[in-house]
Amino acid sequence: MNNAIARTTALLSTCALLLTGCGGGTKTVTNSPTNSPNSTTNNPATDTTATKGTSSGAIPIGIAVAQTSNVALLGQEQVAGAKLAEKYFNSKGGVNGTPIKLVFQDTSGDETGAINAFQSLINKDKVVGIVGPTLSQQAFSADPIGDRAKVPIIGPSNTAKNIPEIGDYVARVSAPVSIVAPNSVKAALKQNPQLKKVAVFYAQNDAFSKSETEIFQQTVKDQGLELVTAQKFQTSDTDFQSQATNAINLKPDLVIISGLAADGGNLIRQLRELGYKGLIVGGNGLNTSNILPVCKAFCDGVLIAQAYSPEHPGEINAAFRKAYTDEYKKEPPQFSAQAFAAVQVYVEALQALDKKSKVNKLQLPELRTELNKQILVGTYNTPLGEIGFTPIGEVIQKDFYVAQIKMAKDGSQGKFTFLK
Repeated sequence: MNNAIARTTALLSTCALLLTGCGGGTKTVTNSPTNSPNSTTNNPATDTTATKGTSSGAIPIGIAVAQTSNVALLGQEQVAGAKLAEKYFNSKGGVNGTPIKLVFQDTSGDETGAINAFQSLINKDKVVGIVGPTLSQQAFSADPIGDRAKVPIIGPSNTAKNIPEIGDYVARVSAPVSIVAPNSVKAALKQNPQLKKVAVFYAQNDAFSKSETEIFQQTVKDQGLELVTAQKFQTSDTDFQSQATNAINLKPDLVIISGLAADGGNLIRQLRELGYKGLIVGGNGLNTSNILPVCKAFCDGVLIAQAYSPEHPGEINAAFRKAYTDEYKKEPPQFSAQAFAAVQVYVEALQALDKKSKVNKLQLPELRTELNKQILVGTYNTPLGEIGFTPIGEVIQKDFYVAQIKMAKDGSQGKFTFLK
């Protein structure tokens, strides 16, 4: 096609600008909070007992998410949700009068970054528990470290198969992809009952994307649709013209993408530029408003299943939604809501445990063990709705949604519109 080189150059420039903007700063196109990896890591709780951490005025909870790399398009939203939770629960008295203190460590976008962040939070910062990491790929490497150290871990966005099974100290507030993903395919069929041919794309270097595409492909078969091709790519890719052309030549009615925000957004753009006009379903890695500056007007119409809705009834969601919109001038996304919920679980479990045995009197190893037990038996009314956990740490959640991206014609702004 004409001008392919020019378009590819423009796409590479767009991605490069996004990656540059992901490191932090409040004036990026994503309107995200400042996330300096070292800005909140100082913590006095360095003793092996919980007493020192709480007597200094705070209970340390670790937040290990991606603040740099292309994964920061998701991690920035998690930082925002966690910080809002810290402010909200401390304004309500923290843990029965003792405030919490979030300790942030940047996992970047790979396994090494997550491992280093976990080790620092466990051994240096002496946190009582960890929220993180951002990616399932990272969780399979970092979570075993926390489990061996008997430190509770709550995954805020780890939806791949077998995450809770990593260990006794691993739980998640993010519903598994097997429950969430099929909803978007069903929504696509509702919009176009004549769908027959489906093409899927997935990031082969990402554990979650590989897990998610298996669910999508099974759903396609379960719905009686024809899977015409499965195209692979890397999360670091920016040029998808070969894969997109191969798929378009097979004339699919529906395209399903499992990847992350930067690569997924660029893939959507190139599919549309090459002439694909059918429906597109995005996976959970595309479930962020940070995708909008990537594919701009081409994002319009993309369907994405949701584990959170800003309109969910409930006092705490109303408070969370107001705090987020006041701070960032847009509706809160799923990744922020899940991070908020993860912090909430720690706070409310600590409150319940403190009523049984004062947490500032417990040795840190005992506190971590008892906290893990309390997390699993609790019920929590969060922005996600009421959630709980199975004995192995799988989240129990009943409310799910599907949203469709609606963009202005010039691509300057857009939003997630929830389908009824």
